[in-house]
Amino acid sequence: MVCLESDLKDGQMMEVEVGRHNLLLTRSEGKYTAIGNQCTHYGAPLSKGVLTGQKLRCPWHGACFNVHTGDLEEYPGMDGLPCHKVKIQNNKVYVSINKKTIRQGKRIKSMGARVPEVIHTILLLGGGAASVICAETLRQENYGGRIIMVSRDELFPYDKTRLSKVMNVESNTILLRRVEFFHQYDIEVWLRKEAMSLDTDKKIITFDDGTVQSYDQLLISTGCRAKGLEMPGMELDNVKMLETPEDARQIHAACIGCRIVIVGTSFVGMEVASYMIDKASSITVIGSSEMPYQKTLGPEIGKITMTMLSSKNVKFYMNDNVTEVRGVNGKVKEVVLKSGAVVQADVLIVGIGVLPNSEFLRGSKIQMDSKSSVIVDKYMRTNVPGVFCGGDLAIFPLAMAKNQQVNIGHWQMAQAHGRVAALNMLDKPTELTSVPFYWTVLLGKTIRYAGYGEGYTEIVMKGKVEDLKFLALYIKDDEVIAAVSLDYDPAVSAVAERLAAGKVITKKEAQSDDQSWLKLS
Repeated sequence: MVCLESDLKDGQMMEVEVGRHNLLLTRSEGKYTAIGNQCTHYGAPLSKGVLTGQKLRCPWHGACFNVHTGDLEEYPGMDGLPCHKVKIQNNKVYVSINKKTIRQGKRIKSMGARVPEVIHTILLLGGGAASVICAETLRQENYGGRIIMVSRDELFPYDKTRLSKVMNVESNTILLRRVEFFHQYDIEVWLRKEAMSLDTDKKIITFDDGTVQSYDQLLISTGCRAKGLEMPGMELDNVKMLETPEDARQIHAACIGCRIVIVGTSFVGMEVASYMIDKASSITVIGSSEMPYQKTLGPEIGKITMTMLSSKNVKFYMNDNVTEVRGVNGKVKEVVLKSGAVVQADVLIVGIGVLPNSEFLRGSKIQMDSKSSVIVDKYMRTNVPGVFCGGDLAIFPLAMAKNQQVNIGHWQMAQAHGRVAALNMLDKPTELTSVPFYWTVLLGKTIRYAGYGEGYTEIVMKGKVEDLKFLALYIKDDEVIAAVSLDYDPAVSAVAERLAAGKVITKKEAQSDDQSWLKLS
């Protein structure tokens, strides 16, 4: 027995303990259910999340679960939650657990496998989040044809969000799925292979090793690569860019006890600076804007991140650019800036943005925009029937931004693209409705972000930025379009939930002292 029937009202939840196991008891739409309390993504306590109807949103990174079934309904998690039996007798609530499922903590949705007589091939180009979720969704929906995932990486699909946060990472600790998983569900993975051209009339792809593969349906999710600096000195040793786990390990090793210079104040650049604080002898960051993340999060949040890192002796040169990299004996020695400053450096890390991996589409019928991103509709379809695109390469209509065409390089968004593409490949019409959700870690503190803040005109603040405990609500046309927080959980998840449901959060509501809608615990 865990409680009395009257202990929970509809729409409420509580942590309960059953046989030394921590579970989540929920009451929603008149029904009691018991599910695992740890989010399957990074283990966040779901009891601190946001429950709306049957949907429970994680307080940390916005993954959503159905409390009646335990199924995953929104990423970045990949698995569902275990469900446990609940019965009510004499106004008392009883929960019984299955020892086997409780130990696993995660539940993989049942998946089919290949059916030999089905002659149909779906080809997934790219080994990232969109491809892996597309493959899994196809098998969950009992697609019986051949699935081939092609990646230029040396590794099976892995969690790229970890690379700038834990740089001395062992590759096997960040794999999204074990190799056996792909074998079990007949998902072929071809590594170290890159597409060179696409013929949509003949439905064939030609690869860099000369091989050719035909397909019936295609997902293009080849992502982006890091942009280099075009200037003298880029060929020197110890000029680094972060793309793979091997890059991360090399950067970690090269920076110990050394003077490092980071060019670019993106999320990745700032995370690397934060990670290196107790490892490098000095850290200098060079940014072309006035504040970090100025375009995405605005100057207020940029300023606090700068203050946080400056307090740990990170030196900033903002509104500046690198004009030359000088070396001695083939190694980086100095970085020369436009302002005339010369910064001593043993390692130079470049994080100035990305370029789409779409060269192989030139000459094909696939429609791209001026930046070589692939244009898709809300079903992730390109202009060519049977060809879909997802992930960082796609420019797509964002439902919560009145279907404005956007390009968003977020992990959770790429996963959502993969699922929507898979369902539409199987003629199960599904629109992309996900709300972007992003997080970044600085000095052990997590900044969470949800929505799409471009074009905002003002910010409503709750809490105090200087106390490192705040929520910023971004306003455009008298409505909240995005939120960012630090130590203010689960406010960003509450905002994401409202935006996902298509409910307007007015400027007046944002400014109000009544914060009950933010579900703060």
